[in-house]
Amino acid sequence: MGQFDGKIALVTGAARGIGQAIALKLAGEGADLALCDLKAEWLEETAGKVKELGRRVECYSVDVSNGEAVNETVKAVEKDFRQIDVLVNNAGITKDGLLMRMSEDDWDAVLNVNLKGVFLFTKAAMRGMMKKRTGSIVNIASIIGLIGNAGQANYAASKGGVIAFSKTVARELASRNVRCNAVAPGFIRTAMTDALPADVQEKMLGNIPLNKFGTPEDVANVVAFLAGDASGYVTGQVISTCGGMVM
Repeated sequence: MGQFDGKIALVTGAARGIGQAIALKLAGEGADLALCDLKAEWLEETAGKVKELGRRVECYSVDVSNGEAVNETVKAVEKDFRQIDVLVNNAGITKDGLLMRMSEDDWDAVLNVNLKGVFLFTKAAMRGMMKKRTGSIVNIASIIGLIGNAGQANYAASKGGVIAFSKTVARELASRNVRCNAVAPGFIRTAMTDALPADVQEKMLGNIPLNKFGTPEDVANVVAFLAGDASGYVTGQVISTCGGMVM
């Protein structure tokens, strides 16, 4: 028996990396999955792995920054699965650059996906959760939203916004027994970090008290905790998954 037996989880940005790890963690603990990404074909690998775990999975192509598309996707998921018990807003992009050189388009693109997307999916999915008076929303933020980072003004603003948004949603939905929390990952080992020069990686590790990069699975474990009943008295919180970079 898994803690998510009989539960339906919707995960955005589920094609790879952290999003894929979250989907597989929830499936491994019994959830059926609604996977969302910009292109449905990107989700084939994740969907195949979910099926190997014996869980039902459906894939949806959606631009998370498009309100009409998000509303139609949530309606489709609720029609296919009857309900959404867990929403994980993971979809995100970066368009880094120093502020003095950052274009308005790069600012808008990051805010639209990383922050507006969270707003749109939360607003669309929370109605069903409020009606059945149960549900858990987990938003993937970043420690950059807590401490900032040179060259990432747009990303920092978007993730800081996700944190403030999560706290407000938690306050608004608490009376309906719907919880909302955020996870703020630090340096997570991905293909991108693996490709960095050794001296750059060493410098990054010097800022991490645990002296190691995190893994997508480290983030997924925290998401599963926040999404499940074990955290039933936890809402409006931000858990930094960063090896101690933020204390």
